Amino acid sequence: MLRVEADKPCKLVYSLAKHEYFGFLIEPHIVQLNLDGDFSLTHQRLFTSTACEFSAWFDAADNKLIKLCEEVEQDYVIKKQFKKTVRATEFFAKIWDDKSYDFIRPKIEKKLSEVLKLLKNKELYVMSKEGWPVEKRIYFAEEPATVLFHFRRNETETRYFPTIKYLNNRIEFMFKDAQVIINQPAYLLLDETLYNFEQDLEGKKLQPFLNKRFISIPKSSEHTYFTKFVAPLIEKYHVYAEGFTINTEKHEAQPILKVVYVSGGISEIQLFFKYGNYSFAGGNDLAVTVRMEKEDDNYIFHRIKRSLNWEKKKLEELIEMGLHTQSNLFVHLEVAHLPDDTDRSLSVFDFISEHHDELIEKGFVFESDSSAKKYVIGSSKIDLEINEKNDWFDIEAIVQFGQFKIPFIQLKNHILNKKREFTLPNGEIAIIPEKWFSQYGNLLSFSEGDDQLRLKKLHVGLVYDFANSDLATITMDRKLQKLSDFAHIDEVAAPIHFKGLLRPYQKAGYDWFHFLQKYSFGGCLADDMGLGKTIQTLALLQKCKEEQEEQGIHTTSLIVMPTSLIYNWINEAKKFTPKLKIYTHTGTFRDKNIAIFSKYDVVITTYGITRVDTDLMSQMFFHYIILDESQNIKNPSSKSFKAVKALKSKHKLILSGTPVENTVNDLWTQMSFINPGLLGSQTFFQKDFVQPIEKKKDEDIAHKLQVLIKPFVMRRTKEQVATELPPKTENLVYCEMSEEQLDIYEKTKSEYRNELLKSIETGDYRKSPIQMLQGLTKLRQIANHPYMVDTDYTGDSGKFEDVIHKLNSVVEAGHKVLIFSQFVKQLDIYRKHFDKNNINYSYLDGSTQNRGQVVEEFKSEDHIQIFLISLKAGGVGLNLTEADYVFILDPWWNPAVEQQAIDRTHRIGQTKNVFIYKFITKDSVEEKILALQNKKMRVAKSLITTEDSFIKSLSEADIKEILA
Repeated sequence: MLRVEADKPCKLVYSLAKHEYFGFLIEPHIVQLNLDGDFSLTHQRLFTSTACEFSAWFDAADNKLIKLCEEVEQDYVIKKQFKKTVRATEFFAKIWDDKSYDFIRPKIEKKLSEVLKLLKNKELYVMSKEGWPVEKRIYFAEEPATVLFHFRRNETETRYFPTIKYLNNRIEFMFKDAQVIINQPAYLLLDETLYNFEQDLEGKKLQPFLNKRFISIPKSSEHTYFTKFVAPLIEKYHVYAEGFTINTEKHEAQPILKVVYVSGGISEIQLFFKYGNYSFAGGNDLAVTVRMEKEDDNYIFHRIKRSLNWEKKKLEELIEMGLHTQSNLFVHLEVAHLPDDTDRSLSVFDFISEHHDELIEKGFVFESDSSAKKYVIGSSKIDLEINEKNDWFDIEAIVQFGQFKIPFIQLKNHILNKKREFTLPNGEIAIIPEKWFSQYGNLLSFSEGDDQLRLKKLHVGLVYDFANSDLATITMDRKLQKLSDFAHIDEVAAPIHFKGLLRPYQKAGYDWFHFLQKYSFGGCLADDMGLGKTIQTLALLQKCKEEQEEQGIHTTSLIVMPTSLIYNWINEAKKFTPKLKIYTHTGTFRDKNIAIFSKYDVVITTYGITRVDTDLMSQMFFHYIILDESQNIKNPSSKSFKAVKALKSKHKLILSGTPVENTVNDLWTQMSFINPGLLGSQTFFQKDFVQPIEKKKDEDIAHKLQVLIKPFVMRRTKEQVATELPPKTENLVYCEMSEEQLDIYEKTKSEYRNELLKSIETGDYRKSPIQMLQGLTKLRQIANHPYMVDTDYTGDSGKFEDVIHKLNSVVEAGHKVLIFSQFVKQLDIYRKHFDKNNINYSYLDGSTQNRGQVVEEFKSEDHIQIFLISLKAGGVGLNLTEADYVFILDPWWNPAVEQQAIDRTHRIGQTKNVFIYKFITKDSVEEKILALQNKKMRVAKSLITTEDSFIKSLSEADIKEILA
C-alpha cells in the first residue's frame, strides 16, 4: 500500500544521504505536502517501477534522474557489479571490504556526477539521520571555485595546505563540518552550498584539510615528496611556493619522428614534441608538463606550457598522409591500409622515403632508434633517362638515398629478387621503396647489360609507359612514338589491284601492318570476329606484291590456318585480290617439291600439314608468315607451336579474335612467335605474370602485361568501329523442365552433390576437377534433354518443346536461323526430329568433310532455313550473314565462345537486324552458370583477353551454389 497519495498534492525531491558502506548517494523521494504547501512527514523512495504512479508531479528529466539514482542503489549495484544474488546484510557482512569500496566507489561517483549536472534546476536536500528526505535545502554554487596550493619550505620542513576562492572571496572550510561528497570530480558541501571546482580537482586533495591546518613534510622526505607529489600537482593546479622556485616557460615547439625498426614485426614511427630541451611523447594531454631539477639545496620546477591544439594538428597531418595510431597512451604510428603480404617491418621506411621532403617542409625532424642496424632516414629517388639508339634503348639512371648517389644498375638484382636492404659505401642501409619493385621491375626484367642497361626495341611498350608517367625522361624517334597511338600512324596508299574499298578501320589496320614492317616488329590483329581480318591481310600481301614488282623482285608468303578456313580464304582472295597467285599446300597427295612455292605469291596450308611437313617447309625463307586463328599454337609444348617456330621469314603476323581462350598463358606462345623475347622465358612469364593475374587478380601486373603487348596488338570491337552494323538483340528464354525430366535431374544432382561436397570437405576436388566437370556436364545434358545421357529415355524435354515452337514461328516468317550447341548428341536429337518431319536443314560439326559445300548450300538455297552447327566446329571461319536469327541451345562456360558463334551472322555485310535467343533451363545448373558468368567474368578488353578458365576459377562457395 503506497504511503503517499498520488492524487493529493506532493512533490518530487532529491536527497543527499550517506550510505554506511557506499558513502554519499542521492535518492529521489516523493513527499506529501500539507494543506499549507509545506512538506509533511509522509514520503516514499521512488524507483522506476513505482514512479509511474506519480508521473503527474515530475517531468522527462526526472525520469532520467530516477533511473540514474536507481543504478547506484545497493541491491542494483550488488547484482550488476558483483554478480551476486544475496541479501544486502549478508553481502556487507561477509563479502564487502576495502577493495570492494575502491572498486565500486569510482563507478558510483561517475553516475552521481551525471546526476548533479542534471540537478542544477531541481531541488536537492540533505536527508536527516532519521531518514526524512528534506532536512535541509542545498544550493549549487553559481560558478566553479578555484584552489591554490601553498608550499612553505624552510630549513627543517615544508608545510603544505590549500586555500579555496569562490566569487573572488576566500572561503574558510577547515574545521567547519565541510564534507567531500564526490572525489572525482570534487564536490564539497559547506553549510548549505555545494561547490564544484576548476581544473578537474580531486576531492582527496582537500579531504586531509577538513580538520587540519596543514601537512608537514620533514626535510628527510622532501626529495621523494617533491618528485612524486609536488611536480604532478604543479602540472595540474595553481601552486604558490616559498623556499623553492617555479618557472613557467614557453618554447617554440618542434615535432620529432623517431623510427623504431622491429625485425620481422611491425616497425613504427613514434611522435614526440620538443619544447626547448624537453621532449614529450605525443598523445599526452597535459597542457602543462613539469620537469624538476635540483641545484645545491634549491629545487627548481620548470612548468613547460604545451600547445595541445598545435600538437593535435601535427598528428592529424601524419594521419592524412597515411599513418594511423596503434596506442591511446603514446602516439605510435604505423602505415595504414597495407596489403596483407607487405613486409610491415620496412613499411615505415617506404612512408618516409615517399613523404620525406613534405615532412621536412612541415617542420618534422627525424631521429633513428638505437637498433643494431643503421638505416638511412631520408628521401629516395631515381633520375631515369631512356634514349633511343639504332636497335635498342639505352637506360641511364642514378639513384639517390639520402646524400648518396648510386648507379641504378647496382640495384638490378635487388629489385628483381625483391631484396629491400641495400648497403651503402659507408655501411648504412638504404631501404629500397616497395613501389620501385612494381615501377621498375618490368624495365629491369627485360633489360640487358652488365655495365650499361639496354632495352630491346621490341620493348617499346615499356618505354611508352614511362613516357606517360613522371618517372623518366624519354627521347625517341617521333615516328616510333606514333606506335603508341594507332590513330596517328602514317597512311600508306592502298594496293592498285585490290578490288573493293577498305573501311576506315580496315585501312588503319593495313597502315599499322606497314608500320610494323618498317621496324621489323611482329603484330597480332585481334579484331572482333566479322570485322575483316582476312581482307586487311590480303590487302597487305597485294601491296607487297606490287612494291616488289616495281623493284623487280619476288617473294613468297605463307599463311597457316585451321583446315576449316581454307575455303573462306580462297574465296575472299578471289573476290578482293584476284592478282595474288595462291598455292594451296594441303591434301594427302600434295606435292612435296618446295621449289613450287617460289612460283606463288602466297602459300596457304594448315596447322596439321605444317606439323607433318616441318622439315620441308623450314627450308624456305618466306617474306611473311601469317597464322590465322593463332590460338591454335597456344600450348607451348604442342607440335603446332614447335613446327611454326621452326619456320623462317622476314616478317610475322598472327590473326585471332580470341588470342586468350582460357588462360593468360595462351599469350606467351603467340607473342614469342611474332616477337621472340617480348615476354621473357616461359617460366618467367608463368611466375611473374600468369600466376599473379589469374590467382591473385593482380590488376597492376595485368596493366604491366598490357604495356608490353599493346604496341603489337591491334584490337577493335564491333561496337567501336562497325557502327553501320544493324542492331543485335539478345534474348534469354527460360524453359521449364518436364516432370519426368525434373525427376531424373534431381536424382542425378543429389548423387553428384553428395560426392562433390565430400571432396570439398577433404580438399580432393581441387586435385581432380575432371570429376566436377563430368558431374556438371551430365546435369547440363539432362537439363537440355535426358536422351543425351540415357538413350532409353522416351519422355519429353521442356527446352526441346520450347525451341521447336520458337523455331517453327521463325521459319514460317521466312527467316534463316543458326542453331548452335556444344553437344553433338543434342544436335542429333534435332536432326532426327527434322528428318522425321521432312524439314530441310544444313549440318556442320568437326567431322564434316565437305564444309565449303554445306556452307554454300545454306547461303544460296532458299528452302534451307535451318543450320545446325556444333559450337566448336562453327565458332570461326564462317560468314553467314544470310541468317538473322541465332539460337544458342546450351550456355557455354566461356561467353567469348558464344560471342564467336553470334559473330557468324552479326558481321560486316549483314543488313538485317540480328536476333539471338539463348535458351536456359530454369532452376538448373544452366541458370547458375549464367549467374556466375555475370558475376565472375570481367572481360578486360584492353588486354585482348577473355575471362579465366571457368572451371579453375570456381570456389567452394560457387560449387555449393551451383548444386544448391
